[in-house]
Amino acid sequence: MTLKSVRGTPSSSKSGGSEHGRADRIGEATVIVNVSSEPRATAALNILHCLRAPVGGLFRHVVDLATAQAAQGHRVGVVCAATGDSLTEAKLLAFAPVLRLGLHKLSMARDLGLADLRAWRQVVSLAGDLRADILHGHGAKGGAYARLAKRGLQKSRSDLRCFYTPHGGSLHYSPTTLAGQFYGALERRLEIWTDGILFESQFAAQRYAMQIGSPQCATKVVKNGLLPSEFKPVETRHNAADFIFVGELRMLKGVDVALDALAIVNQTRRATAVFVGDGPDAAQFKRKSVELGLGARVAFPGAMRAREAFAMGRVMLMPSRAESLPYVVLEAVAAGLPVLATNVGGIPEIIAMPNGPLLPPGDARALAGAMMDALDHPVRAQERAMSLRASVRQTFSVATMAGAITGFYTSTSRLRRAA
Repeated sequence: MTLKSVRGTPSSSKSGGSEHGRADRIGEATVIVNVSSEPRATAALNILHCLRAPVGGLFRHVVDLATAQAAQGHRVGVVCAATGDSLTEAKLLAFAPVLRLGLHKLSMARDLGLADLRAWRQVVSLAGDLRADILHGHGAKGGAYARLAKRGLQKSRSDLRCFYTPHGGSLHYSPTTLAGQFYGALERRLEIWTDGILFESQFAAQRYAMQIGSPQCATKVVKNGLLPSEFKPVETRHNAADFIFVGELRMLKGVDVALDALAIVNQTRRATAVFVGDGPDAAQFKRKSVELGLGARVAFPGAMRAREAFAMGRVMLMPSRAESLPYVVLEAVAAGLPVLATNVGGIPEIIAMPNGPLLPPGDARALAGAMMDALDHPVRAQERAMSLRASVRQTFSVATMAGAITGFYTSTSRLRRAA
């Protein structure tokens, strides 16, 4: 099996290569496809995952799930937005070889617009051409594309099944706001073409029921998982900062709160922090660190792989205002880092007493107090971290996650045929 690349004009659809591999350009979609001449196993499924931005925990989830499903013998493909980020492109390139149905990069905007119509048509075309048995949409936009693709193919493919994992998405909007009401109505409408909804936490399932309403389709909670290799402790650098944040640099993640807390800590002692990542509010946070007089006590090195980042700090900060079931918390715990996190979303499903108190979101003084306690009692913080690591190792597994999700596809299909 090989990968080849062929360029085409935006107005054309071309393909090239041998029977074992091809690269296509459909409209403005860049496509890498692995085509195998091997006969399809009776029990194997053609699974097409659809998401917008291949970044963060959502992308990590899709990579783990698709890789495990491919190892189970299923043919798997992924549709996502094209990016110009070199780190993301490197991850996509490394991911592509396991995708026998290909990696398809389309033009997808963050906000709703006319461009979504073209992207939706491309997803419909891909799902039909690849003979998808399962469409699995991830996040608000990926979920919309997948379910609308099922709508577009329902006359020709009555056996096509569609599943959806919100990953936060529309659930981040308050139902009292105009945006929340709009996206809530859209989610209810899209349920018509949804065979099942998968939630990565009990919190997400409860939030969906509260904001959208009780789902009118099958549902299941399947928690995110980690690989066995991720439980190898990370060795911190000799010059590691006292604290580290790893994630998207935006207000939702509470980076501003962490900066305020660090300034409070520095009123009585010298403490340092590293903020790893990038995002829409990065420039604002850098200005704030200067305004707070933190100077060289704060560093913003940009985005990098999580385990590489963990070596740069001794205690992980997770001051989010909202979350679902964040991978970065699981990864930090598996790496052996003490974690100071807020009591939001599915975080309590990972961190529970006595493994450390959870903090109120948006409270810089509470976070500062927890930071000073970690500085004053490092042995106790590490003991809690090891206890939590053992608990997470027993509960959060990629193999268990992938098996439960793929099993949900097939069991839901059997129930639908029986009905």
